[in-house]
Amino acid sequence: MNSPLLVVLFPLAALAGPAADAPDLPPQAQVTSVLRSSPMVSAAGAMLEAEEARSRRLAAGPHEWTLRVTEQQRRVRTTPAERFNEVDVALERALRLPGKGELDRQLGAAGVASAKVSRGDALHEASRALLSGWFDWLREQSSAEQWRKQRDVLARQAGVVKRRVELGDAPRLERLQADAALAQAEAQLAQAEGRAQVAAESLRRLYPALNLPDSVPEVAPEAIEQDPAKWVAAILEHNHELGVARSESLRARIGATRAEAERRPDPSVGVRVARERDGEERLVGLTLSLPLPGEGRRADADAAVATAQASAHREAGIQRRIEAEAAALYRRATAARAGWLGQQAAADALMRSADLSERAWQLGEGSLSDTLNARRLAHETRLAASLARLDASEARYRLLLDAHQLWALDMDDDEHGEHDHP
Repeated sequence: MNSPLLVVLFPLAALAGPAADAPDLPPQAQVTSVLRSSPMVSAAGAMLEAEEARSRRLAAGPHEWTLRVTEQQRRVRTTPAERFNEVDVALERALRLPGKGELDRQLGAAGVASAKVSRGDALHEASRALLSGWFDWLREQSSAEQWRKQRDVLARQAGVVKRRVELGDAPRLERLQADAALAQAEAQLAQAEGRAQVAAESLRRLYPALNLPDSVPEVAPEAIEQDPAKWVAAILEHNHELGVARSESLRARIGATRAEAERRPDPSVGVRVARERDGEERLVGLTLSLPLPGEGRRADADAAVATAQASAHREAGIQRRIEAEAAALYRRATAARAGWLGQQAAADALMRSADLSERAWQLGEGSLSDTLNARRLAHETRLAASLARLDASEARYRLLLDAHQLWALDMDDDEHGEHDHP
């Protein structure tokens, strides 16, 4: 393709994703199936078909052949009066002036290009929604697993306290404290499991082809390459929203040129055949009609120019916003990993402290209250570290997703033809 619309089509070929499925993400085969069956993506595909049809219509032009048939009766005032049946047949069509056809084809191609990028945008938004929903479920599932571990630890402690009370080695108050802590953990576990089930049901309803694992894999978030400019450039290069704005801006510019060309009206030419006085006279002729341009055409051209300017301003605004969002996304991803490292270090230290406190209590060198408090604090920090790990992983994957380095976000384009490149 050699039309000007190519300037808006940045390279859309999918970058290579991970060599293997990430353990804390759904398998790529399932992701592909889920995204291709997304109603949002299907709707964008239907809009692409509509734009392709509009492109064919623009290439064909707005004018069609017009057939005009006139049948009349001529009456001549003579004595006696004479009447003649007459027929007039004309075939005419307006002719698109040179240059207008090429502009119409460019307009159609720009519409198709915009629809393709919009389909990519729908695919990207569906991917974002899938990633967000997936990590919402991971967080709820991880919370339930952490509360399940806490419940098991407290159940074991409650069993030890029960035996010690029965043997007279501990006061009944400790049993009440242990039972209360266990009951609280069981209540929190029930709530966490309920939230996890709600999140899982939402995923199953939204993405029927998705299979949920039985447990949350503990995968440490990888470090992010320390080059913010590279990440911002990659996100800008592959951002579909910006691509839509660019293609619409180009479409508006072509439309303005087309509206200016329309100030020169298209002439209509035709051929006319007439049969008069019952065939005594036969006429054959050519017709030419030319609309006289007025202020309306000038107003249309001025409006199209203003629309093109507005599209250019919108494109600039979207690019500026996306640059800011990309930079913030990179900072958020790096800060999330640093936060997780700190939370994990604190969780490890408090877990060791809780184990030492429990050992001291078992040896009679501490109180159960101190042991339960240490265990509660360790659990809260471990839960916070688990959630921080998932937040860091999601932020990193979101960065990769927006840079087209996570999933094949342009696989949909391969089904409809080759990629267009500048």
